[in-house]
Amino acid sequence: MSRIGKQPISLPDKVNVKIGADRKVLVEGPKGKLSFQLPVGITVLQEEKELKVTRATDHRTMRSLHGTAQRLISNMIQGVSKGFKRELEIQGVGFKAAVKGKNIDLSLGYSHPLLHPIPDGLKVTVTENTQITVEGVDKQVVGQFAADVRGYYPPEPYKGKGVRYKDEHVRRKEGKTVK
Repeated sequence: MSRIGKQPISLPDKVNVKIGADRKVLVEGPKGKLSFQLPVGITVLQEEKELKVTRATDHRTMRSLHGTAQRLISNMIQGVSKGFKRELEIQGVGFKAAVKGKNIDLSLGYSHPLLHPIPDGLKVTVTENTQITVEGVDKQVVGQFAADVRGYYPPEPYKGKGVRYKDEHVRRKEGKTVK
């Protein structure tokens, strides 16, 4: 049995979970609500303040979906109760960012500014022109937005310029030397 899939999910206070007949899981909490369509063969049982995810067979695909479904539901519960946060920092002379309406404006040394749309449900703040904070209830949307912004100018190993995650360590390389 899946080690992750067999772990029960505890429900915090103020979080409601509804499991529909069409295998749709709806999670509502103080920060918002999320839904997830369960794969065929995966079931969720609610016992007071705990959820248990089970699978119908021991087939290979069922085993792989078991842990995935459990982790997705636990991430949804964490998202609607606490939320997710990803921090980015920009390094480089003249590199900066600003939030303009529904877009984030990135000046990363290109000849034109980069306007990246902010998805609904995300809160993006920029402090000191170089610190970007992305907050939201859906872990996948928060992570994908941060990865998209980082993808415009990933940190390069020689000077360290670029957009990086706050906790990311960039291995620096020594440049060419003249002999």
